Amino acid sequence: MKIVVIGGTGLIGSRLVNKLREQGHEAVAASPDTGVNAVTGEGLADVLKGASVVVDVSNSPSWEDAAVLKFFETSTRNLLTSEAAAGVGHHVALSVVGTDRLAESGYFRAKIAQEKLIRESSIPHSIVQATQFFEFLKGLADISMVGDKVHLPPVLFQPMAADDVASGVAKVVLERPVNGVVEIGGPEQFRVDDLVRRRLGALNDPREVVADPDARYSGAKLSQRTLVPGNNARLGETRFETWLTQPAAQVRTAA
Repeated sequence: MKIVVIGGTGLIGSRLVNKLREQGHEAVAASPDTGVNAVTGEGLADVLKGASVVVDVSNSPSWEDAAVLKFFETSTRNLLTSEAAAGVGHHVALSVVGTDRLAESGYFRAKIAQEKLIRESSIPHSIVQATQFFEFLKGLADISMVGDKVHLPPVLFQPMAADDVASGVAKVVLERPVNGVVEIGGPEQFRVDDLVRRRLGALNDPREVVADPDARYSGAKLSQRTLVPGNNARLGETRFETWLTQPAAQVRTAA
């Protein structure tokens, strides 16, 4: 079937497109690079013709509070309106585990708004909430600097490899809409500060990581299990030590 991947040239989108094509589907990578812009609406009507599923794995270029809210609200409204006109039968969106518990953060308020628009639309949907990606651990350090040290809360999380995120989303894409949330996560739990410390060590990054109970996560205060998925989460297979040996771990990916 024809599956349109919004954000299809990015970290998750490019992997997702390849996985769907390998399974024999017509997966279309849609992004501003390919002439499709969900924020302006450019190219949407044409690319959605004949599509059975639309997957939104796009992300805002700016994380400033007003800009990120505008991005997710505008792009999601445009997508849902265009999908309804095109007769699309399933809208799949990538979100984040714990989103509803992170409303102090401007970024997560924007994700909450995105999810609300999807739930209230007429399009059958599945919202895939993923845990943090291994690829973004260095970026998490970069945005958690206080002076010359990295301050992170010593709480639990269950991060996963981007390739496993794409595999998890692909499975949901090919299933019936759940009209709710599917959580996906990694196979192991860590403390946030400890794993970022290990990641920086693997990159020979000398910055000190401080376990700070008052540190914020994208502006939000965390409890011990805010970032941990529930018992019914679908878990990826790639362990952190295995991921470190893969080519993706050698790239200093930003957040």
